[in-house]
Amino acid sequence: MNPQKIRVAVVEDNSALREQIGAMLLPPCTCVGSYPSAEAAIDALPAIKPDIVLMDIQLPGMSGIDCVRVLSGKLPATQIIMITVYDDSDSVYESLAAGASGYLLKPLEFASLAEAIHEVLAGGAPMSMSIARRVIQTFRKPATAPDDGKALGARELEILEMLAKGFLKKEIADKLGVSYWTIQTHVGRIYKKLHVHSRAQAVAKFHHL
Repeated sequence: MNPQKIRVAVVEDNSALREQIGAMLLPPCTCVGSYPSAEAAIDALPAIKPDIVLMDIQLPGMSGIDCVRVLSGKLPATQIIMITVYDDSDSVYESLAAGASGYLLKPLEFASLAEAIHEVLAGGAPMSMSIARRVIQTFRKPATAPDDGKALGARELEILEMLAKGFLKKEIADKLGVSYWTIQTHVGRIYKKLHVHSRAQAVAKFHHL
């Protein structure tokens, strides 16, 4: 990477917000691409090879998390920072598992965005304060007794294992040939049986089963 220039791309379906984020990228940052959808970004970014991608989660068509998974394979040197209003544990976990290096909540402030860009290029994992606290709380959960998984049925264990591998609920539904809402129901039962409230906590318990 040229130390005098940080090449940033923005993936955001809201045109006004997309322009606003681009305007916040002052030297040494420069906007090298701005896209309204995951599909458009996947088509263009492999040729551009930006240093940073600022990625919204809720996009038309393919989600931002799925886009991260694709771009991480095509652009292993590119750092991706999520920019979103979603602060739930599932969104955070799925984003990081897909390959994101940071997670910022909207609305963005110039100072926090600039700091996050430089932090991720230095090898850090920038996160909004509330997100960092949520991640820490997840790792503070006590280890689970080995017999906790006995209450889970075979299908629930199968779904939990796929969650642990980073699959989204929609992807699990497609693989198992059932509806998204069926998976949602199973996941709710898994959380209840394991006495957890998020995907990250469920996966942490899975590794102790």
